[in-house]
Amino acid sequence: MLPPFDYIEHRRACQRKQLERSTRIANLPSAYTTPISSTDRNILSKPIEYLVQDVHKQLLSPIDILRTYGKTAIRAHAQTNCLTEIMLPEAEAWAENEVNLKGPLAGIPISLKDSIAVGGFDVSVGYSRNTGKPYSEDGTLVKILKAAGAIPYVKTNLPTTLLSFESSNDVWGRCLNPHSPEYSPGGSTGGEGALLAYGGGRIGIGSDVAGSVRAPAQFSGIYSLRCSIGRWPKLGMNTSMPGQEGIPSVFSPMTRTLEDLVYFSKSLIGMKPWKWDYSVHPIEWRNQMVDEVKDTKKLKIGVMRTDGVVDPSPACARALERTASALRSQGHELRDVEPPSPYLALQIASQLLTSDGCKTFLSFFRTGESNDPGARQMSLYMKIPRPLKYLYFLWVKYVKRDDIWAGLLEDWHEKSAYEQWKWVARREAYKAAWHDWWNREGIEFMLTPVNATPAVPHRGMKDAVSSCGYTFLFNLLDYSCGILPVTHVDKMLDKLPETFRFKKLNGVAKGAYQQYNAEKMHGLPVAVQLVGRRLEEEKVLAFMERVEEALDSTGGKYELMEIE
Repeated sequence: MLPPFDYIEHRRACQRKQLERSTRIANLPSAYTTPISSTDRNILSKPIEYLVQDVHKQLLSPIDILRTYGKTAIRAHAQTNCLTEIMLPEAEAWAENEVNLKGPLAGIPISLKDSIAVGGFDVSVGYSRNTGKPYSEDGTLVKILKAAGAIPYVKTNLPTTLLSFESSNDVWGRCLNPHSPEYSPGGSTGGEGALLAYGGGRIGIGSDVAGSVRAPAQFSGIYSLRCSIGRWPKLGMNTSMPGQEGIPSVFSPMTRTLEDLVYFSKSLIGMKPWKWDYSVHPIEWRNQMVDEVKDTKKLKIGVMRTDGVVDPSPACARALERTASALRSQGHELRDVEPPSPYLALQIASQLLTSDGCKTFLSFFRTGESNDPGARQMSLYMKIPRPLKYLYFLWVKYVKRDDIWAGLLEDWHEKSAYEQWKWVARREAYKAAWHDWWNREGIEFMLTPVNATPAVPHRGMKDAVSSCGYTFLFNLLDYSCGILPVTHVDKMLDKLPETFRFKKLNGVAKGAYQQYNAEKMHGLPVAVQLVGRRLEEEKVLAFMERVEEALDSTGGKYELMEIE
């Protein structure tokens, strides 16, 4: 149906999918609606490695594990609206007949971002035009998971464009933060963040193009690993920006605990995914890298305290310093570093990501379909005639004297192939500069904030859309990054100082700090980002273990949200 009449189809599709979801939940067997028992809590408390051992020894049934996590996931959904496709009845059949119960993930329920293809289910990505079109077979990623013994059981919420630290769309509704319903759980893999933080799962998979598995890890209080391109499978999914390769998206693991993150990552790479997916590099799990990090008594760590665009809020700065102090107390060598301009990375990455003029992600919308507030801002500015945009750029740069904001606005238009190639060349030169800088510094890892602020309130991305530099930087560089939760916002410790002057901030920082309120944010999680070099996932995970050990021995590691 053509616009504007497709609005009717849009509303019908949204109502149909929401009715389908609620009906599936209502029709679940009673095993998914009974209270959480002591047996359930025993299952919920076990790391996945031990659950796998119990399945191998036939001490636990995969169905029992599935029903325990299934009932907890339904409770999480009731609180946060984190689920999209409910696959529990099918999951029971897969557990009985299809998954490999001798594999390294035998019997482990796994949640998936809505964009991942599972046979028999839609891959809507939150767009109504993608509903009513179930895939005929599992995507490659899901085939690998089932061969490893994992059982897909739910898919999780996200924003339509996949370009937001919020997770809301007309098809599935808005996902809420389990710590505070007024705030986002993160995005674009926010449903995973909410589900895992609540305890409705232990392992899941998301995608990341500007921080989409890392922002949810901070906002919701879980663990994630941003893998380098080619280390993790990516076939068998849908997206809002097919063909976008200026800043490639990567699929990556998210978990409730660090122990599970390590075991899950090692297990999936152990499946030799390059035999299934041409895009994966044939790199085995390298235990020598892990041993190297664990055996080094004094690691050399560079601390990037600010990206020079938006200084971290008091809560995020406190988490960073808490981690740095814990590492120093263990004898590690830390020093503040100033790498090649992170602001330049934000300029290059934002131009490459939207070089099509935002046309691709807009092409999937139907009439009247809601856009994410941040993505809407980007696309609206893209549509303004270039002479008017140039006048606005001059006003921002020379009248407001805001060079940071002006620099992001200057080239905000659709790119020709000639212009695109120039930006790619700048990207490659920037990556080379970082490579040389890291070699000169002689560091092994970096420690940075995840984001300038903790979770944003709902619709906050309208103002904070450009405040993503701490994560976006490492998408451009393609470095391996881990997110480790450290603490929670404290309304007394994390207040803005009396010397803080909002009016003196640049435009990007104003958008971020409009959302910061330590009193309202009290109790929200705060994390740190641990960075290694490209394709160093093993080293980053081992470093995360060293960091958590240091935190644990100097006041305690992060306390997970208790399962109700």
